[in-house]
Amino acid sequence: MTQEACCACAVLLSNILPEYDEKSEKRVAQDRRLDCCGRIICGNCIGYLYSPFLQGPFCQVPSQPSPLPQGLRDPPAYAPSSSPYEQPPAYSPAGELENTPEKCGQNGFEAADDVLHFLDPAHDTISSLALRYAVPANALRTKNNVYADHLLAARKTILIPGEFYKGGVSLSPQPIDGEEEEIRKSKIRRWMVTCKVSDYDVAVLYLSQAKYDLDAAVEAYLADEQWERDHPIQTSSKSKPAPRQTWRTPGL
Repeated sequence: MTQEACCACAVLLSNILPEYDEKSEKRVAQDRRLDCCGRIICGNCIGYLYSPFLQGPFCQVPSQPSPLPQGLRDPPAYAPSSSPYEQPPAYSPAGELENTPEKCGQNGFEAADDVLHFLDPAHDTISSLALRYAVPANALRTKNNVYADHLLAARKTILIPGEFYKGGVSLSPQPIDGEEEEIRKSKIRRWMVTCKVSDYDVAVLYLSQAKYDLDAAVEAYLADEQWERDHPIQTSSKSKPAPRQTWRTPGL
């Protein structure tokens, strides 16, 4: 049993199982001994690796004297490719570019304007919006800087990219709760930020008394704050706390 190994896959020839073609039931290729160095390439490597093995690989063992160190042979001469497909495209003047990427969509037509869609938290998701507008989900995420689908719950609106959606009409052009409700909620949030009050009921109380006039509600709250500072609660310094009652068991 020979102990030689294939110089390509480094497997002992005795351990290599020959492979056969499924159609012809013949062996893919026979083992080949190189004339330059006497090494062997197994048939499997010849059949499944690249075509240079059919002519013999570039052997690193010199067969004649060479000035290169470590006995290496000269590399093959460089021959530039003559294929026209590998040449870079010719440059064209800027005046000939009529359709810019900003104006052209995926199909080469002029891209439409982006469409504003008011979100419905109960039904709208990235997947449902992609199906309704026939827009790729990744395009929606990229256009609106949404890196995760669950971040959509914190938004009120979303932009539908016009380069994919050519309808130009929003399927949800108005807020779900109506414009008046959105204005009311916006005033409540602005009042809470201006007055630095986190209690929602207090904000609704002041705004309802001022008939949702934001400036009047803020002035009323600031006036109440000033009155409380001018009239602090008076506490008597002579008053003493009640004595602590002690319970005793009779007879002790």
